[in-house]
Order: sequence, then structure tokens, then C-alpha cells
Amino acid sequence: MARVTQEHLDARRRQILDGAALCFARNGFHATSMQDVLKEVDLSAGAVYRYFSGKEELIGAIVAETLDSVREAFEEAARQSPPPPPDELVAAVLGRTLAARESLVVDGRPAFPRLVIQVWTETLRNEELADLLREGYGSVRAAWGRIVEGYQESGMMRADVAPDHVARTMIASVLGFIAQQSLFGPAPVEVLRDGLRALTGMRGGDTGGSQLG
Repeated sequence: MARVTQEHLDARRRQILDGAALCFARNGFHATSMQDVLKEVDLSAGAVYRYFSGKEELIGAIVAETLDSVREAFEEAARQSPPPPPDELVAAVLGRTLAARESLVVDGRPAFPRLVIQVWTETLRNEELADLLREGYGSVRAAWGRIVEGYQESGMMRADVAPDHVARTMIASVLGFIAQQSLFGPAPVEVLRDGLRALTGMRGGDTGGSQLG
């Protein structure tokens, strides 16, 4: 019998994860059965269950994989001195995340934004998935906090704002952009990049204070 290579095992695992992601994005988590996944990936039950015990493990693996790649990218940026500017950094990481899944399409539109919305919905009833998401976002937030500290130390960003506040805001901008893509259709990451560039480049005027209120 021919020896199964690690490359083959990794490719099969990738095939299953991508097929499951398409099913979840297309029909939602609860409306998707394991039979739907088997049909999508064109594999036997034994071949799929060798890797994943069921839908819960599949969606957990998809979420963990995405969050790990995002966290690693921001941790790498945090080690640079100074880190890349926020607009360039966000566009690079989000662009890489979307590009890695660009082959996943539902009804002619990228599946990833729809999948994100499905995951958020599922966390309302699935405490294990909610814990996984909280832990993953916590790691990303911590990395962003270190990035902000790098900005402040280098004079790129004002130092009178808590790094965690900026970190939460940057994450919120990305999540909101993904939600918009799910609701209103695809948009290039340059849209988010340019918006952040305009906002972070604003300077206070000489009017003696805010005109709001």
C-alpha cells in the first residue's frame, strides 16, 4: 500500500474545511447537515470523520484557523519598530485573509463575509464557539495593543489614549467592513485603507474647540 504523505493529508483537510465553509456560508450552520458537507467535498463519511467528528468541530477549526492567521500577522507587525501605519497594516492583513479564501464563492459573491456573519450568529447559542471567538479576539486585541504602543513610542500616534481603546476601534472597523461586504456586496480593501488613512491623518483646527453639540 502506498504511504499517505503529509501533503496529501493536509490537502484533504483543506478540502473538507473549504467545503464545509461553503455549506455554512450558503445555508447557515443549522440548515447544513454533515450529509451536505459530504456531498460538497465528494468524499465518504469515513474520509471526513477521520479528520472531524462533526459540524461543531468543523466550524471550530475554521474559526481557529482564521483567527490564528490574523493574530500571527499582527504579532509580526508588533515586533517591528515602528510598526507599519494602521491603514497599510489593516489593508495588508485583511487583504491576505480574503485572498486566502477567494476561491470560496456563493451565488457569485465571496463566501467569507457571509461565513463570518454565520459564525457570529452561532456564538449566541454555542458557548464553546463563543469562548473560542473571545479567546481569539483577545489575542488579536493584545497584539493590536502592542502595535499601538509602538506607534506611541515612535511619535506616530498621540500618547494620551489607552492602547486597548485604539485596538478595539481598529478591530471594530475591520469587522464592520466585513459585515458591509456581507450585506452590500464585495468592496476592495483599498476602500477601508483609504478611509482609515483619511481619518488617522486628520488634524485639529484652530477653531478653539469642537463644534459638535
